[in-house]
Amino acid sequence: MEYSTFGRHVAVDTWGVDFEVLNNAELLQSHLVEAAEACGATVLSVQSKQFEPQGATVLVMLSESHLSIHTYPERGFAAVDCYTCGETVDPQLAIDYLVSILKPEKVYAKKLIRGLGELQVETPAMAQAQLI
Repeated sequence: MEYSTFGRHVAVDTWGVDFEVLNNAELLQSHLVEAAEACGATVLSVQSKQFEPQGATVLVMLSESHLSIHTYPERGFAAVDCYTCGETVDPQLAIDYLVSILKPEKVYAKKLIRGLGELQVETPAMAQAQLI
């Protein structure tokens, strides 16, 4: 069986996010798992690290690839990215979900289309996911 190499990688810089949200690895871990589930991805494992005096990193390994966040609470900044292989899971849905949780003042995003040859770079339309 031959698999497609097609994938989408959405990277987002968020600014103006609440310090307490960005400085809580446990809370962020919960939200990243919810985001993965919201886009239909399969969670394989989760790792998180709370840094001192502040900051957090959370990595969610997906069957389809990964979802991650790296935070700098003292700057109100979080770097979020989601890469998924194949056509069935849209990483933009996970990103939109997380942006709706983080409520940043500013968002800068790019989407890479991967696995088809030369990387294609797009600016994705950002939509706030509806929280259920």
